Amino acid sequence: MSQLSRLLMSGNEALALAATHAGITLGTGYPGTPSTEILENFSLLGGNAQWAPNEKVALEVGIGVAFAGGRSLVTMKHVGVNVAADPLFTAAYTGVTGALVLVAADDPGMASSQNEQDSRQYARAAAVPMLEPSDSQEAYDFLFTAIEISERWNIPVMFRMTTRVCHSKTVVHSRAVAQTAPTPHYERDLPHRVMIPAYARPAHRRLREKLRQIAEWCETSTLNRVSGGDDAKTGIIAAGIVFAHVREAAPNAPVLKLGMTHPLPYKAIRAFAESVERCVIIEDGDPYLEESIRAQGIAADTKQEMYRYGELSVQRVQRILNNDVSPEPAPVPGKPPQLCMGCPHRVAFSVLSRMGCIVSGDIGCYTLGVLPPFEGIDTCVCMGASIGVGLGLRHALPEDEARRVVSVIGDSTFVHSGLTGIVEMVYNKPSTGHLLIILDNGTTAMTGMQEHPGTGRKLDHSPGGKLNIEAMCAALGMERIHTVDPTEDPEAFERLVKECLASGEVELIVARKPCKLAEKRIASYEAAAAQPQECESNA
Repeated sequence: MSQLSRLLMSGNEALALAATHAGITLGTGYPGTPSTEILENFSLLGGNAQWAPNEKVALEVGIGVAFAGGRSLVTMKHVGVNVAADPLFTAAYTGVTGALVLVAADDPGMASSQNEQDSRQYARAAAVPMLEPSDSQEAYDFLFTAIEISERWNIPVMFRMTTRVCHSKTVVHSRAVAQTAPTPHYERDLPHRVMIPAYARPAHRRLREKLRQIAEWCETSTLNRVSGGDDAKTGIIAAGIVFAHVREAAPNAPVLKLGMTHPLPYKAIRAFAESVERCVIIEDGDPYLEESIRAQGIAADTKQEMYRYGELSVQRVQRILNNDVSPEPAPVPGKPPQLCMGCPHRVAFSVLSRMGCIVSGDIGCYTLGVLPPFEGIDTCVCMGASIGVGLGLRHALPEDEARRVVSVIGDSTFVHSGLTGIVEMVYNKPSTGHLLIILDNGTTAMTGMQEHPGTGRKLDHSPGGKLNIEAMCAALGMERIHTVDPTEDPEAFERLVKECLASGEVELIVARKPCKLAEKRIASYEAAAAQPQECESNA
C-alpha cells in the first residue's frame, strides 16, 4: 500500500478510502449532493456498497449490520437526515455492537439544496456523538476515530461533512496497513434491542451515561487542538471547514479547533477562552457552538446575524472579526441552471404550463421546470411532497381550480417517498379526483446518474431486482394507469392530460423516456447485462 501513502483527494474520496482501510462491512445510503461520491468511490475501491430506496431504509440496514457486529457506513445529505431521524433517535437507545457511522453532508449556501439546515442540531437532539473533519486528511483519519468511539461505547456516531470539505482536494497520507474488521456474529439481547417502554427507560439512562463518559474522554482527545499564533489578544474557536478559513483570515491568532462538536469539551473551551483577552466563536450555519458555549457561562463574542446565511469564506471571517456589518458585495451572477436540450421533461412542462395547471412539484432535475421558459411548477417542499401537497390543494380549492391541480414527481423520488402518496390518493380520494405524472427518465439524474430500484441496476450498474412502477401502483389500488413517451406525440400527451383532469378520478401517467445524458450509458449497461445470457444460450 506504500504507493497509496500520499494522495490528492476530495473529502468524499478520502472517506471512501478510509472506509476501505477500516474494514467497513457495508456502505449504504441515498445519493444526494454533496455526499454522493462517498459510496461510489467506496464501491470502485472494492467496498461493499449499495443504494437504498431512501435514507430511512439505508440507516435501518446500517443498524442491522451494526447489530450483527459488522461495521456500517451510512451516507446522505443533510435533508436526508430528516428522513432517517426516526430510526436514528431510537438507535441511540438500543446502541450497537459493531460500528455505525452516519455521514451527514451539510450544504451551507445551498449549492444544491432546498434549505440550509444544520445537522449538528440532530446530534444534540438524538444524543449521539458527532465528529467534524476540516479537510480530506481529517475525513480519512476521523473515520477510524468514529469507528473506535462507536465500538467502545456501543453508540451510533454522526460524521458531519460540508460541501467544501466533500468536494475540495487536499493531500491525504493513508495508513500503511488496513484494519482487520471483526467477524459479524449475532447475540440475542432483548433489553438492548427491543425498545418497549420497560426496556427503553433504562436504555435512556445508559445513553446519558455513555455521553457523560464520551464528554470526559473528549476533554483530552487529540480531535480538539489549539493551533496558530501566540497572540493572546484574540483567540478563535472554530470547527470543520471554517477552521481553514480562520487560519487564513487570522494567521497570528490562536485557534481552538474542535473535531468533536457533540458532546463539547467545555473544560478545554473554558481554559482556552480564559487564556485570551477576546474569544470569538466563528461557525457556519446555526449558532450551535455559540448557544452551547454561552450556556456554560463562558464569555465569547460571536458572528452577527447576517453571517448566519450562506457559506462562510476567508473574507467573511475577516468581516466577522472586525465586527463589519456593512452590506456585503453582491455575488457575481452566474448562469442559471436549466433543463437540458432534448430532455423529455421539457414536453411535460410545456404542456402543463400552456394548460395553466397548478403543479405540485418535487425534488429532482425536473424542479428546473420552475424556471423560464416553462415556469411550470408552483410548489416544491421535499422528497415525495408533490403528491401529498397536490392532494391537499385538491381538497381545499374550489372545484374549477382543484381540477387544474397536477402532481409531478421523478422515478427515483417516487421510489424514495412517493409510494405512500399513492396510498393516500386511493384512500382519501379528492372529490375532483387527482392526476399524478411520474417523469421516469430511468436514472437519478440530478445527482449524477445513479441507479435506484426502478432501474433494475445496483450501485455499480450490475443487474439487480427491478421495481415495476405500474404494477406497484396497481397493487396499491390505482386503476387508471397510462404509460407514454411524451416526446413521440406531444399533442397526444396533452390530450391525455386533459382527459385525466376531466375524468374526476385518480389518474396516473408514467411519462417514460430515458434521460438524454444517460441514454447511451443505460444502453451499454443493458447490453452488458444481456451478454452472459447470450453466451449461455449459445453454449
